[in-house]
Amino acid sequence: MGARVTLSGAQRRGLRRACEGPLARLRDRLAPPAESPLLTLLRADPPQAMVRAGLTPDPWQTYLLCSRADRLLVLTTRQAGKSTTVAALALHTAMVRPKSLVLLLSPSERQSGELAQKVFTYYDGLDRPVPARKRTELQLHLANGSRVIALPESEKTIRGYSGAALLVIDEASRVDDALYASVRPMLSVSRGRLVALFTPFGRRGWFYEAWSGPERWERVKVTADQCSRISPEFLAEEERALGARWFRQEYFCSFEDAVDAVFADGDIFAAVSGDVPPLFQGVPL
Repeated sequence: MGARVTLSGAQRRGLRRACEGPLARLRDRLAPPAESPLLTLLRADPPQAMVRAGLTPDPWQTYLLCSRADRLLVLTTRQAGKSTTVAALALHTAMVRPKSLVLLLSPSERQSGELAQKVFTYYDGLDRPVPARKRTELQLHLANGSRVIALPESEKTIRGYSGAALLVIDEASRVDDALYASVRPMLSVSRGRLVALFTPFGRRGWFYEAWSGPERWERVKVTADQCSRISPEFLAEEERALGARWFRQEYFCSFEDAVDAVFADGDIFAAVSGDVPPLFQGVPL
């Protein structure tokens, strides 16, 4: 057995003082880095992502950025700024929630690229508060483990991802029903958020059923007269140029009859009556 060493009080105090410096440096090295003041601000006030970029959010944009709903349908007029808003939401999620996967789904690669560029514009405008590990035309990988990935409409590319913290479907009225059905399961385990943005495109498709049906969604509707950037003079000109049906659909969020329909929905419903018995009732066929 080794000899037992007994230290005097002065020796113990001296040894403690000698260890304090190295221990403090070790604690500092192991401690997580302090969050930047900007990230703290964005966490408390998400619309600041737009404000810091020189934009003034409309009330509906502020509402969307602050909403905690896990299922959001956003039905808007054309040129309301929905892509600008959702780009801010995507970057905010990636920066304040480490290790988040944010997927931005658009009907085409060009639209995916445009949406990714809006994310990059916010990121650069905020002076990149979280460093980037990787940045490509359609992807942003942050040092906190989060990823923002913009994808065109393709079931083959979408199915490779899972566990999304946020899934955004831009121009959802142009996204195929089968693709929508294939992306929903990727939120089942992560309990991530689903945000779908669209302008009406006829009374058809999953987006129309979701908007008008009983499924649990938080619904946000923005018509052209609620957008200060669209003037009454412009709307009057558009109504003359487009005609009443297209104008209502594009600017006032009206679900109109499909353009290629032979009969209008109203005419079909008017031709059906529950008071008239079937023609061949009781006759074996």
